[in-house]
Amino acid sequence: MPKTLAPIPRAVLVGVQLPGVNDVDHQGDLAELGRLVHTLGFEVVGTVSQKRNGLSAGTVIGEGKLKELAKLTGGTGEIPTGAPERRSKARDKWEAEDEEEEAEEEEAPELEGERATVVVVDHELSPSQARNLERATRAQVLDRTGVIVDIFHRHAKSREARMQVEIARLNYVAPRMRETSGGTERQQGRGAGDSQLELDRRKVRDRIAELKEQLAAIHADQDQRRFARKDQLRVALVGYTNAGKSSLMRALTGSEVLVADRLFATLDTTVRALQPETRPRILVSDTVGFIKKLPHDLVASFKSTLDEALEASLLLYVVDAADPTSEAQLEVTRGVLREIGAEAVPSLLLLNKADRLDAQQRAQLVARHPEGIVLSAHSHDDVLALRQRIIEHFEKSMVEAELVIPYAKQALIAEVYESARVVSESFDESGRRLVIRALPGALAKLQQR
Repeated sequence: MPKTLAPIPRAVLVGVQLPGVNDVDHQGDLAELGRLVHTLGFEVVGTVSQKRNGLSAGTVIGEGKLKELAKLTGGTGEIPTGAPERRSKARDKWEAEDEEEEAEEEEAPELEGERATVVVVDHELSPSQARNLERATRAQVLDRTGVIVDIFHRHAKSREARMQVEIARLNYVAPRMRETSGGTERQQGRGAGDSQLELDRRKVRDRIAELKEQLAAIHADQDQRRFARKDQLRVALVGYTNAGKSSLMRALTGSEVLVADRLFATLDTTVRALQPETRPRILVSDTVGFIKKLPHDLVASFKSTLDEALEASLLLYVVDAADPTSEAQLEVTRGVLREIGAEAVPSLLLLNKADRLDAQQRAQLVARHPEGIVLSAHSHDDVLALRQRIIEHFEKSMVEAELVIPYAKQALIAEVYESARVVSESFDESGRRLVIRALPGALAKLQQR
């Protein structure tokens, strides 16, 4: 008998447009939330939006919008207040029969199968706000942070990424444990209930401490590898999620990195050599994508992948030029890099996905960003031109010098070819005479040999 496919969860998006946020940015935020929800495998069936001077302390949105939201989910739109009513089996049976009669009178669009089962709010919710919305809508409630953390959890592949995401999830879940099913009963009175809740929290704290200790060992190993590469030319691709960084990484290095049209497809740092290889060799690294309102716990958890940007010799800011919100995405990227202290690293602006633009859009883009490089990761000529720009960037910092390698130290020749570009080579009675171009640091190291 064939298996029945589980129904796709139906979601309603909720957003509040606060003062200082224009209509375009607000709609862009909701559209991005829709893409996040789609990445989780949900179907967006509606949006509830409201302009307010501030978020409602109890439910984020006002009473009228709450009722509008409840119509889409089958809830009452009201939050039960006061002490729980005394129940009896007779009363429960009578109310159940009454609800069945009302359900039969409802029109087809109000049937359970047509209702949204998930409410996703484009703001970070407090535990009480989430609980109030659940009670008013009778649906599962997620906030933006919870959605992003869940996506990271699903996409994490390496041991390090899984540990980093688990820390972020535990930090997110810990303060909400009181609000989980049965949480109210645990806190009534003194004794075993309180002890169990505290025990759960202690387990979370212990697990976070254990994960941080294990990550520290991994990061120490990564620091050693980075130190070994410190004299090499390093390029880091940075930018908004789904801007095309992995496609450029594959095009520049020929590596089989994952390329997918989804948010946060890359969570692990990949380091590969620019192809065809240059002398000295240039290393290219891909990094985790940024997003608006990226939870601070995830920024902290993925410090190791962001360190690639901090320690790079050149940053390539990758922007999806075909996205209407590309300017806001670029500002988010710059904001995150400022946060980690990497804004001073030399950079090139790459306006990617140019194959999706017409001539007028290209002209407008060049007018806005005359310093930018308009390209497509799928264009062989564009990638070759970018490769040449990267090489030229490093060439400007190189100096030319002559080295004499005595015949007794010919083993150093391999190191010279690895860390410098040999312009000419000749031989005399003193040894092998090389004219090279190299970065000042690499040259000083060679001259000390």
